[in-house]
Amino acid sequence: MRPGDPAARGDRGAASTSPVPPLPTPRFDHLIHLTDAVGVWEHAAFTTPRVAHGFCTDDNARALIVVSRAADTLAQLDDLAATYLRFVLDARVPGGTFRNRRDKTGTWLDDVGSDDSNGRAWWALGVVASYGREPWMRKEGIEAFDDCAAFESVHLRANAFAALGAAELLATQPRHTEARRLLRRCAELLATAAGNRIPWFEARLTYDNARLPEALLAAGDALGDARLTRIGLRRLTWLMEVETSGDHFSFVPHGGRDATESVPGFDQQPVEAAAMAEACWRAWTITGDDVWRSRGLRAAQWFVGHNDGQVVLYDAATGGTHDGLMRDGANQNQGAESTLAGLAAMQVAAAFGTDEPAEVHP
Repeated sequence: MRPGDPAARGDRGAASTSPVPPLPTPRFDHLIHLTDAVGVWEHAAFTTPRVAHGFCTDDNARALIVVSRAADTLAQLDDLAATYLRFVLDARVPGGTFRNRRDKTGTWLDDVGSDDSNGRAWWALGVVASYGREPWMRKEGIEAFDDCAAFESVHLRANAFAALGAAELLATQPRHTEARRLLRRCAELLATAAGNRIPWFEARLTYDNARLPEALLAAGDALGDARLTRIGLRRLTWLMEVETSGDHFSFVPHGGRDATESVPGFDQQPVEAAAMAEACWRAWTITGDDVWRSRGLRAAQWFVGHNDGQVVLYDAATGGTHDGLMRDGANQNQGAESTLAGLAAMQVAAAFGTDEPAEVHP
C-alpha cells in the first residue's frame, strides 16, 4: 500500500470535525533542480547541487519511491521516475547486489554498496513494481525481484528496507515466492532483535528508527501474521512516546541518543520525521485507530514548524527541505535526502486528510 491510495485507507477510523491548518501539497520544483540525466545529486550547498559530491543509489532509490507514489500526472514526473529507475537498475551487479556511489561523470566508484543501499534498492523496486508510473516500469520492478533472494544482511535497517520492498511487491504479486521468502526472513530477524532487547531493538536510537517497527507492520499485514503486527505496534508506540515532547515530536539528533542523554537534541534529521509519519500511516491503515492518524499528522507538522525550534524546514514554494533542525535554526542546505523526506511526509499528510481527530493515547 502507498500513502494516497484510497483503497489502502478504506473506511477505517471515525470522521473528524476538528480542523488543523492544512499542510502544503508536495511540490517537485527543487527535486527537479537537483536531478540531471544520471540521477539526483546527493548534496546541495543551499539550493545548488554539489556536483563534485556525485550520486548514490540510496538517494535515487528514495527518489524513485517518492515519485512513484506521486498522484500528479505531470509528464515531467514520469521522466524523473524513468531516470531514477534507470539509476537503480544500472546499480545492479551479477548476483543480485547493488553498487552505491557514482562520481559526477556517472562512473561507478564501488563494486558493492552498503547493506542499507542494497535494502533501499529493493524497497524502491518493490514500490515501482506496484505503483510504477508506466507499465514498463512496473514490469522492470517485478522482473528485478527474481534476484531478491540474494539479499542478506545482519543490519536491522537494511532488513527493514528490503522487507518494505518485498511487502510492496506482494501487494500486487501475492504469489511471488522469492519475495515472500525474503519478507519472512527479514521480518524474523527484526522480530528476534525485538525479542532480545526491551523496550527497543537496540541499545541506542540512531537513524530511520521508525522504519524498524514499520517493516514489522508491513510484514504482518502482507503475511497475515498477527504476531509481527503486535510487535510492530508495541515498538512503534514506545518510540512515539519517547520522541514526543509536549504537543510535538522531538526527534533523535544526528548522533543518536540513549536513555541517559537529555532532550531536546540537535541536529534533528528530516528522515526521522518522515519515517515516523509513514510508520503511523501504516499503523492507521492496519488498525483504523485514529491515534496513529493524529500522530502521523504531528510528524508531518514537524516540517512546518511544529518542532523544538518552531522552525519551518519545508519550503512550500519549491518542495525543498532543509538538511536539519539545529539549535540556532535550520541547516540552510537542501540536499536530496532531506528534500525527499519532506516530500514523503507531505504525501502522507495528503493521505491522512486535513482534519485531525482528537488526541487519543494508545
